[in-house]
Amino acid sequence: MKRILIIGAGELCQRVIKQLDTMSHIAVAAVIDLNPNANGLKLAKDFGFETGTEWGVWLNRDIHIILDTTDDQSINKELKKLKQESTVYLSKQVVNVIVEMLEDKSKEQSKSDWNLILDSLPEGMVVVDAHETVTFMNKKAERMIGIEKNKMIEQPIQKTIQQTRLPQVLRTRKQESNQKMTLENGKKTITTTIPIIDGEHKLKGALSVIRELHDVVELADQVSGLKEVKKILDAIFYSSDEAISVVDENGVGIMVNPAYTRLTGLNSKEIIGKPASVDIYEGTSMHLQVLKTRRPVKGVKMKVGPMKKDVLVNVAPIIVDGKIKGSVAILQDVSQIQGLTGDLRRARQIIRNLEGKFTFDDIIGTSNEMKLALEQARVGAKNPSTVLLRGESGAGKELFAYAIHNESDRRHNKFIHVNCVTADEKILERELFGYENEDPSIDYFYETGYFEKANKGSIFLDEIGLLSIEMQAKLLHVLKQDEITRVGGLKPVRIDIRIITATSINLEKAIMNGEFLEELYYRLNRLPIFIPPLRERFIDLEELVQDITLNTNEKYGRIVQTIDKDVYDFLKQYHWPGNVRELENVIARAMIGMNKEEKRMQRKHISPFINDTNQPSFPKQFKNIWNGQTLQQSIDIHEEKVIREALETHGYNKTKTAQALGVSIRNLYYKMDKYNIAKGSVQ
Repeated sequence: MKRILIIGAGELCQRVIKQLDTMSHIAVAAVIDLNPNANGLKLAKDFGFETGTEWGVWLNRDIHIILDTTDDQSINKELKKLKQESTVYLSKQVVNVIVEMLEDKSKEQSKSDWNLILDSLPEGMVVVDAHETVTFMNKKAERMIGIEKNKMIEQPIQKTIQQTRLPQVLRTRKQESNQKMTLENGKKTITTTIPIIDGEHKLKGALSVIRELHDVVELADQVSGLKEVKKILDAIFYSSDEAISVVDENGVGIMVNPAYTRLTGLNSKEIIGKPASVDIYEGTSMHLQVLKTRRPVKGVKMKVGPMKKDVLVNVAPIIVDGKIKGSVAILQDVSQIQGLTGDLRRARQIIRNLEGKFTFDDIIGTSNEMKLALEQARVGAKNPSTVLLRGESGAGKELFAYAIHNESDRRHNKFIHVNCVTADEKILERELFGYENEDPSIDYFYETGYFEKANKGSIFLDEIGLLSIEMQAKLLHVLKQDEITRVGGLKPVRIDIRIITATSINLEKAIMNGEFLEELYYRLNRLPIFIPPLRERFIDLEELVQDITLNTNEKYGRIVQTIDKDVYDFLKQYHWPGNVRELENVIARAMIGMNKEEKRMQRKHISPFINDTNQPSFPKQFKNIWNGQTLQQSIDIHEEKVIREALETHGYNKTKTAQALGVSIRNLYYKMDKYNIAKGSVQ
């Protein structure tokens, strides 16, 4: 690349700078003039060139050519004397000749470029001089008129277009717009004719722009339709509650709506015509990013305007015929979103309390197993038959029961949840069937049981498999007769209820062992729904964790917003014997242990609350103990050993043993009966 030093910053220097700026292989090292206010120095600064008033300091630098644009002979001599031998010196006369040659070439190129542009226009164009002689016509006019260009140039216009208005416009010097004209070949056209007058008010000629009539009619229809569309879009844009801003392809603001000015605190004058970043207080302009990448962005957080408003920004590119024309941004007030989210959650909580808590929308599950369970549950909700929910503890049976009730025609009546795992079955019987006293020696009174309270609604009997045979028989009577008899009473009470049951035990085995009534089983099992354990639907784990995180944020005042990917990977390595209930416990404990200011959940927050992370392994004493039994047989063998050792450790004190094992006394008795364990001393 050649480096040039320009001496003198007069009119010739300015012409030189303009020509050299178009040459990629030449670089202007500096422009020097004794007058620091010379116009050439100002222009050089605009072009980014170095300037100065001392030329001597540049002669020993890497300069290939010196352009002398001054008439000062003493400077000429000094430059020739002091310049390096390899540096070429050009006097003002030589520089002037070179610039004129470059300018003439530029003019010729400019003329060629203009001809190319005019030939690309969709309208026909004909130009005549002041004597009505054709001096130019573009290709479109050539095709419309049907005569070659070289046969029309230098010819009188009326020789080829008799109806042209060009002669009249030359005489009147007034523009004529949208005049009908029929060409000699029969084509109907619309023309606009304009006089060409120079800066000294001399008539140079006239120009006629010609369009075919059917094109004009079609355009008129399009314009009419576009105006209608624009009115609609303007109405939407300016009445929208969404804050919207639009920039052009250079990132300069061109439109904002009233919602935008309200949100940011900036008026339209502060935005329109200004760079896209003008409204940003903290963050990077997403308009500029989208213009650069041509890809939309969503949910970017930043602060805008003098009020430092926290917003979420969505930006999309405006692309027309493959070219980027600008971008449109929609801003959402974070505080408003948080308020609406809080209102929604509170509203949902109120609805849950009033209508029985959960609906199918609250159940998270996109795995095939969950989709099947949800589909069966929706079928069950529309039918009056009993439903049996089967699955491990903590898998979500209660949610399904609530959802079935809320999707049924009984949703406006009560939903009552009864856990059949209670310490005393006599208490459970009174709670279910109610109680009355008809002793004539005392005043009559009665207590309403759950069955009566659920009349016209639904009752959910959780862990139905743990009921005693006697209670099972009474439940079977309810299913057969649609009536109950209160404890202590004699008269039956008619009821109309929907019974939903759930169990985590193997009812078929319980029937074989004489622990569950076969007839009750068939009445309950008319619509069985199997709810998969968490370990069989890890595809749902991420969504479950996110939902639990949102709920825990609200409940305990945390602000966790992101969860590391390795947290999910870590959670998927665990067996989850307690299913979703255990997952809720782990996430909640982890978040409670985090600092209130922390927004990001990491693996280190989770790991202390999961004892078994790599695989569902067992303590060493339980390894290599499988001898070919089924899984249930192996579980039963282990469960029996645990119960026997716990009883022996606590001296057969049932209360302490049940507390130690974390089960009810009634459940402990059930297990002891199941494994034929001697009761010892009754506690």
